[in-house]
Amino acid sequence: MTATHAWDPDRYLTFADERGRPFVELVNRIGAEAPNTVVDLGCGPGNLTELLAQRWPAARVEGFDSSPEMIEKARASEGRVSYHVADLREWRPSEPVDVLVSNAALQWVPGHLDLLPGLVGSVKPGGWLAFQVPGNFDEPSHTIRRDLAAEAPYAAHTANVDHPDAHDAATYLEALTALGCEVDAWETTYLHVLHGEDPVFTWVSSTGARPTLQALDAELRPGFEAEFKRRLRDAYPDNGDGVVLPFRRVFAVAHL
Repeated sequence: MTATHAWDPDRYLTFADERGRPFVELVNRIGAEAPNTVVDLGCGPGNLTELLAQRWPAARVEGFDSSPEMIEKARASEGRVSYHVADLREWRPSEPVDVLVSNAALQWVPGHLDLLPGLVGSVKPGGWLAFQVPGNFDEPSHTIRRDLAAEAPYAAHTANVDHPDAHDAATYLEALTALGCEVDAWETTYLHVLHGEDPVFTWVSSTGARPTLQALDAELRPGFEAEFKRRLRDAYPDNGDGVVLPFRRVFAVAHL
């Protein structure tokens, strides 16, 4: 997709281990043994895409992302993956691929269920489509941001910003089954224990809250951030051993 905001790869990687765990669990459920072509749609800074190259060392592995900043970071890794700037809504391979992975990207595309027929059609018969999306949009980490952004004086600036959304596992299972796939779909809630100053703000400001923050000018943003941090601290207190952030993830693996 073509985002209307810019990404910060280094900030995104602050909690790289926590963000990477769902990717690893998703890929572990893909049954491909020796694929020729593997694609990561929404590859971000490429740190996880490199794991695909390790999993299938004989495959041609490519990563695509709409963010030039992310692709620049990925290309700096000097691994054997080829990286390209591309909108996942418009991406189509020159020929169907063996494995197509999309990790924490589809939630940024409104109506992304409509993309599934095209994604399935981009995979060879006998191939695999696997994706995971966040499922925590009713949690305080998101509702606090939405409520605050709707208040004056912020609402005039944040009304039309990008915001992520997704479905439950049953919805993806039904949609992919209707497309003729054999589907494994599930949900997991991780309890991430975060450390540092305002760690939940650090987490959300690099992902779901980033478009809202970037929509505010230099005069409004400091006040918004201060109040956002205060409300997040109330919702996610530090018990002395860190801040616990429950994070629900939704997975789907389709075998064609």
